Amino acid sequence: MRLLVAVPVDVGKSSAMVRACDFSGRVLMPPVEFAMTRQGVTAVVARLRAAIPEDARLVRVGVEAAGHYHLPVIAPGVWPEDWELVELNPAQVTAQRRVNGSRGVKTDEIDLVAITDMLLAGRGAPVVCADAPLVELQAWVAHRRRRVEVRTATKNQLLGQLDRCFPGLATALSDVLGTKVGRLVAAEFADPTRLARLGEERFRGYAARRDVRVSRAVAARLVAAARDALPTPGAAVARQVLAADLALLGDLDVQVTAAEDRIAALLPDTDYQVLTTAPGWGVVRVAGYAAALGPLTRWASATKIYRAAGLTPIVYASAGKRRDGRISREGSVSLRRALIDLGIGLWQRDPAAHAYAHTLRERGKPGGIIACALARRANKIAYAMVRDQAPFTPTRWS
Repeated sequence: MRLLVAVPVDVGKSSAMVRACDFSGRVLMPPVEFAMTRQGVTAVVARLRAAIPEDARLVRVGVEAAGHYHLPVIAPGVWPEDWELVELNPAQVTAQRRVNGSRGVKTDEIDLVAITDMLLAGRGAPVVCADAPLVELQAWVAHRRRRVEVRTATKNQLLGQLDRCFPGLATALSDVLGTKVGRLVAAEFADPTRLARLGEERFRGYAARRDVRVSRAVAARLVAAARDALPTPGAAVARQVLAADLALLGDLDVQVTAAEDRIAALLPDTDYQVLTTAPGWGVVRVAGYAAALGPLTRWASATKIYRAAGLTPIVYASAGKRRDGRISREGSVSLRRALIDLGIGLWQRDPAAHAYAHTLRERGKPGGIIACALARRANKIAYAMVRDQAPFTPTRWS
């Protein structure tokens, strides 16, 4: 046990703390803080080498995941090649801290003790570095997600301003910003008096010159809504804000499209391209799954992936009684979203998945449970396809 050494590392924003002990619990080096720089790491590695016995058989370095702050200390070449480097789940470190009796106290020293206990118990996943295409794919997926979130918020704000400019427009068009004619009205006819004066036929001609086809029925509804619209106080100011929001929305659309084009170009260079052979799994869905998982070699099984997503139910069983609660959601948000998205894709296009969901509905299962079941099914299929590099075969997954 004295020939096995644990080196826990607790990472902060610009500095980290490290200690060393053998597997019998004997402290070889007390907690030391070091700067997360090349010089800082070099100095602390030299101190560790001096403290660790020369005949040590294994030196196990454990780094607690901390968003992106821990990435510099798990990069290749930071620690000696003959040392084993593992990454620890912060939720498990928190649970271990509570087990140690420090539920309400959190310091770097206490975190180091919790990380040490996990290393001694054999916890932690080996650090696997992704290939360059997958790293870039993860960055573009995150960029697209952020832009989509901003675009959604902008649309909500834009619709609020549009209601002030053109009351009643939503009654004529069910989806204003999702259609070309709706975008045209929002951009050019935020003042309903202009559309009312133009009339149906002239409006259709105006739209046709801008490559927007409008049926007579839609044009009639829009003109009627414009003529019935009541004047709203502050409509002129709302139209100014609306114009700014439309410009921003257009720029966001361009950025989202550019991100999707880059994602489509990168996906074939990864192991996840095979997933696009499954029905309902387009480039964006597959890229979201790939970005959330990273290298597949990190995961021992599909069960591990599903558990990491936090979609497992909370179960209480004691004294012969069992009570299942809600879904735990203790896991990766991005992975959870990716699995549910894959499940929705299968439900939409795969007859076997659709029939499975229908069976669950007939058994009285609520929508949330059905979504989780489909996500679990999709995850098992996706894992096997990527592992075996085998295209989707309906007879295999029926």
